[in-house]
Amino acid sequence: MTATADRVVTAHHAPDHRPVFPMTWEARRHADAVRRQQEALENLTQRRMPLPGRQVPMRERPTAPPADELERPALTPREVEVLRTWLKLDSKPAVAEALFISLGTVNTHLTRIRAKYADVGRAAPTKASLVARAVQDGHMSLDEL
Repeated sequence: MTATADRVVTAHHAPDHRPVFPMTWEARRHADAVRRQQEALENLTQRRMPLPGRQVPMRERPTAPPADELERPALTPREVEVLRTWLKLDSKPAVAEALFISLGTVNTHLTRIRAKYADVGRAAPTKASLVARAVQDGHMSLDEL
């Protein structure tokens, strides 16, 4: 051992008589990361992850009616075509190119589709929710996606 190491070992001991060495910034950062990871794993195994914000008690959710009983909006054949194409492609400009229509027309069709779903009480504000509505209403199958 070097003279410096001897001084560190003899000068600093933890309560359980382990030698304590000064940690570098990187070592402290790594130790903190390991500690946070262990805490997260413990929380996960206890199934209680702390969430930001105010905690709201869980209420029993009403069950959704079967798909056969859902009210369906009256989509035009062109709206169904635009919807199906948009769900299969990555972007609205790609839909416009594939259907030989403008991007504005694609947006108009999608806005009207969303409004029709909202009118029957089945709002679909996201692409994922439109996928669910299209599958529920039989406009496409999961295999087509």
